[in-house]
Amino acid sequence: MVFPFAYSLFFFSNKAFSQEPTLALFEGKYKPFSPLKLLPAVDIPRRGNYDVPMFKDLTLGQYYPVDSFMHRLDPRAKLLGTLLFLISLFAAGGLLAYLMALSFLSCQIALSRISLKYMFRGLRGILFLLLFSVVLNLFLVPGEVLFSFWFFRITREGLIQAGKMGIRLIMLLLGSSLLTFTTTPTGITDGLEQGLGFLKVLKVPVHEIAMMMSIALRFIPVLTEELDKIRRAQMARGADFESGNLMRRIKAMVPVLVPLIISAFRRAGDLATAMEARCYHGGEGRTRMKPLRFAQTDWLYLGVTLLYFVGMILL
Repeated sequence: MVFPFAYSLFFFSNKAFSQEPTLALFEGKYKPFSPLKLLPAVDIPRRGNYDVPMFKDLTLGQYYPVDSFMHRLDPRAKLLGTLLFLISLFAAGGLLAYLMALSFLSCQIALSRISLKYMFRGLRGILFLLLFSVVLNLFLVPGEVLFSFWFFRITREGLIQAGKMGIRLIMLLLGSSLLTFTTTPTGITDGLEQGLGFLKVLKVPVHEIAMMMSIALRFIPVLTEELDKIRRAQMARGADFESGNLMRRIKAMVPVLVPLIISAFRRAGDLATAMEARCYHGGEGRTRMKPLRFAQTDWLYLGVTLLYFVGMILL
């Protein structure tokens, strides 16, 4: 008795009294009626925020596909330029040097055509590390005392050192992220292998090291997405990750980390099986679909980077 009622409800809801109701339904003129729309809406209480991903601000290891000057550069040139930029940050001492480094980084970001909002989104992931480093330098560096409370002392030298450390960490992350934003994992692998090819004379497994780094960079966004899915599934089962003290939150993450580790090992096994099925046996004798070749723009970029590096050392 239920079936004839359901059929008649579906039939008349699609204007079955017309001449060709079935044909009209298949042509997309009428939408089938859903009996679920007759049920009242139920507001189910939720614990936690389901709509905001846990690691949506983690951008390290992600590739930003866009046509720009930085994207078209040779991976070897970008690897060397990034290395020189990171070394120059640790060599910087005065205000003029930091302004020079900031100007050089700003020019690279402008040439990459990546929005500043997307660039600075990755800073939220290291906000705790950034604040910890700043506070550590703020209170532990000796010097001229500006403010003291109990056994905490803020010195003039500590304030300057904390500011330098904060700026250095921000530019360090932005400079390294710019490399992964503008270079594919395959390009990074080929650039590392060819750039460090001279180490093969010393029997260093250059190809294997480059492949491991490339796989690690590629798995960062994959594992963060998997972690967010597991977290959402646990929250749907009643898990609470946002209330309680620090130890309670750490214990609440155990049901999330265990499936993540198992999933990571499963993905690693699947990747190893896929590589063996494709007869992968290392880098010896392998060819590339897109061989790396230096162009005039690559030499120009390296020349400007070397001038910047020398200027930072002299300052």
